[in-house]
Amino acid sequence: MSVSPVKRQKMESALDQLKHHTTVVADTGDFNAIDEYKPLDATTNPSLILAAAQMPAYQKLVDDAVAYGKKLGGSEEEQIKNASDKLFVLFGAEILKRIPGRVSTEVDARLSFDKEGMIQRARRLIDLYKEAGVGKDRILIKLSSTWEGIQAGRVLEAEYGIHCNMTLLFSFAQAVACAEAGVTLISPFVGRILDWYVANGDKKTYEPSEDPGVKSVTKIYNYYKKFGYKTIVMGASFRNTGQIKALTGCDYLTISPKLLAELSKEHVKLTPTLSVKEAQACDLEKIHLDEKAFRWHHNEDQMAVEKLSDGIRRFAADAVKLERMLKVDVTLLPCTAASLVWLRIKRVCSGLWTGYVGQAT
Repeated sequence: MSVSPVKRQKMESALDQLKHHTTVVADTGDFNAIDEYKPLDATTNPSLILAAAQMPAYQKLVDDAVAYGKKLGGSEEEQIKNASDKLFVLFGAEILKRIPGRVSTEVDARLSFDKEGMIQRARRLIDLYKEAGVGKDRILIKLSSTWEGIQAGRVLEAEYGIHCNMTLLFSFAQAVACAEAGVTLISPFVGRILDWYVANGDKKTYEPSEDPGVKSVTKIYNYYKKFGYKTIVMGASFRNTGQIKALTGCDYLTISPKLLAELSKEHVKLTPTLSVKEAQACDLEKIHLDEKAFRWHHNEDQMAVEKLSDGIRRFAADAVKLERMLKVDVTLLPCTAASLVWLRIKRVCSGLWTGYVGQAT
């Protein structure tokens, strides 16, 4: 049903309506987008930081990160690793100046199967934030939702009071294990689930309510609310506004600037599709998953197995690209003006950044 121009002017945008029912999070490392859409929280990942780090406006953060890595010394590999961690924290700290809530900062995806490695890297990131004057209460550490990542999240939450955001979540088994681990938040990837079904099935289009990614998040939300889990459900990786509107009422939704812009221009009435009351009335049964059961149930979901491994590879690849960029900077910074460094980075890394914006979610 069309809305008259007069009523459209009076009606709140879809984005403003969504904010009444769901916490809106900006999925970006671009400060301008955060300033424009005023989300409560923000999320970052290697792909998004790589995208932002190539922008001239953020060159000072790159320079500062490189200078930090060189100051700590050590081998070139150690300098690059320290510079990379520092860059993530510098972006996060700047984002926190623009939002009232929390920022998510991701542990290197190459540690996805290394529980102790993830714990150590997470604590290192928290220490860097502390050095920057930011308390751990404003940080969510992002970990891959492997069994090892989920158990790292359990330890970080219980023993160190570090809040975790479990990312690359595609299966119900992952969601159950995260809830049992007591992590703060999960990020089920709506769009990437849809991508898999479109690529591997005969059906190429879905109504929002029938979208497999939307149905996955709905089931997880209902399960958590029915059985009283405190873990926050944050839908992520959206391909269109229809998916977002179909999840109105979800705890959190993290949304790209492009889709935030589209929602801000839409003037259609939104009503919650998810609610605690309806969740508590659903017919789901509670289950428990130890490591063996988790691995079996997750393995039974072909989509989740393929998308988790693919997601880890993609984030790891972008981490490598970022390190290559920093490696050039580490080598050239002592004898080259920042502007020349930037030009050389772009020349050396030409082609490395193509496609990363589309891979971020």
